[in-house]
Amino acid sequence: MPTVSFHMGEDYCSIDLATPSVSSEQIVAAEKRANEVVFENRPVTIRYVSRAEAEKLGLRKLPPAEHDELRLVEIAEFDLTACGGTHVDTTGQIGSILLRKTEKVRQGTRVEFVCGGRAVRMARRDYSALSEAAALFSAKLWDVPDQIRKSIEESKTLRKQKDDALDQLAELMALAALHNQPEKDGLKIIVRAFSDRDISFAKLFAQKVTRTATPAVALVASTVDPPGLVFAQTPAQASGTAPGSAVEMGALLKQVLSSVGGRGGGSGDFAQGGVPAGCNVEQLLREAAGTIGS
Repeated sequence: MPTVSFHMGEDYCSIDLATPSVSSEQIVAAEKRANEVVFENRPVTIRYVSRAEAEKLGLRKLPPAEHDELRLVEIAEFDLTACGGTHVDTTGQIGSILLRKTEKVRQGTRVEFVCGGRAVRMARRDYSALSEAAALFSAKLWDVPDQIRKSIEESKTLRKQKDDALDQLAELMALAALHNQPEKDGLKIIVRAFSDRDISFAKLFAQKVTRTATPAVALVASTVDPPGLVFAQTPAQASGTAPGSAVEMGALLKQVLSSVGGRGGGSGDFAQGGVPAGCNVEQLLREAAGTIGS
């Protein structure tokens, strides 16, 4: 895999390879082979040759033709490459090599690694983090990935159950609100401010109110941070009649929000916006209801 570039930093080193991906098996094999060469403590020698001579030596990578003389660094019976940097006398001076991660970058794949004392410190840090995670799961180190996968699946299940429960709750609350609200000129206006539900639930409640057979307008607010308003009405095509209100929800919302510096918008049947903290949302809802009823 051709090397595109490399980085030598204070915390880690990396090389960018001209390949779309590197498998975990290739990473493990490369790390194992590199450490074998380190433990063999092979001598590292430096020599200078002409470019013409270098072209015949089978370098791993021949640099651009900028100089007539090249500095070659050789690991005995293993690697020969042109490089002008500082090098060890023997591979054993490098210490252990730890490949920590790979990631996709614009030019291919980046392989991050650490060596020597840094490899030991990183391994200790990783081990400490893994040990703490294992303790939280009351599991062995090697069981942590399975425990995390299990927790993710359980979290997904609980999230779906929560969403289903909220959907059912919103529908029941909407039906109760419609049942308790008398009609006026063939329209039911539901005004509700939630102090214990967020704007997502307020939106869901408004949708449930306006998706029944009864023509309705829902003027709903949530005071949970961030506070907001949701205005909705039963679409004409849903009720089979002309809209019960002559007010467009988007225009009504903008009118109400303009007095408090809020922002929002929407269509004729649905609009949503936010209000500054501390606003009296109940008063805003009363203003909106008064506009529809006038």
